[in-house]
Amino acid sequence: MRLVACAFIFVLFLLPVEKVIANEVQSEQIKMKRVEIDQYALENVEKLFINELKLESLMKYLNEKVYHPPINAKLDRNGQVVSGKPGVTIDRNQFHIGFREAFYNKDIHEFQVPVKPIYPRVDKALLLEISQKQLGSYVTHFKQSNKERTTNIELAAKAIDSHVVFPGELFSFNTVVGERTEEKGYKRAPVIVKGELAEDIGGGICQVSSTLFNAVDLKGIEIVERYAHSKNVPYVPPGKDATVSWWGPDFSFKNKYNQPLLLRANVLDEKLVVRVYSSDIVEHFQKNFK
Repeated sequence: MRLVACAFIFVLFLLPVEKVIANEVQSEQIKMKRVEIDQYALENVEKLFINELKLESLMKYLNEKVYHPPINAKLDRNGQVVSGKPGVTIDRNQFHIGFREAFYNKDIHEFQVPVKPIYPRVDKALLLEISQKQLGSYVTHFKQSNKERTTNIELAAKAIDSHVVFPGELFSFNTVVGERTEEKGYKRAPVIVKGELAEDIGGGICQVSSTLFNAVDLKGIEIVERYAHSKNVPYVPPGKDATVSWWGPDFSFKNKYNQPLLLRANVLDEKLVVRVYSSDIVEHFQKNFK
């Protein structure tokens, strides 16, 4: 079967950006001309049937063109809610219905690819609800004179700030923070490798993972994965650290409550503060954990 990219001789009309739903989901809208619709017939069967494999590849290609991920609501440094935004994706069910109608009805000269909104998992109402009760917190200190290490701490803290962990969900530090690269602004700073000090991109973020570990070390939170450094670190007591690295150790935990957890991480002067919040009814469930 020819590659889909080779078959794309149809005309794509990229219309002006428009509102898809009331809260301004935006997307490119794509129309397929009759000549392109006809190309998705099976060969050598008088063009009575649709080539389903080719059509599936088409939908994947088109979705790459129109897809926009949703943006969760978050809290700023002052605790004010920054509203999220819906994303958009192809409506696969409506695509199948509409494409088949256009394929078999030769009076239809073009087909508009249908899209639908993807709503954020975290909205303003949820954030306000789960920021009511503080379950835990932890503070560590560092020297701002090491600008590279300070930058790395600030970037990693920002990545986990306002993150919501839903009931039964696994939080992975590496997944949430992502790969630490120069393109993202991470700097070379001291790290511990096999008990020896060295320099690497992202040095210092283990202070963020360690501070987080101590903040979430609570009843109702299951620590799933944690590794200690090969030597003691100065910012937490022995045995209270959590080393992380891309392609290496991760720090992860699971929310065992039936309420979402909200993580807040802020750098204040030479302090890194991580707090854990939830709704004010979570205390009723804390009693179930021993």
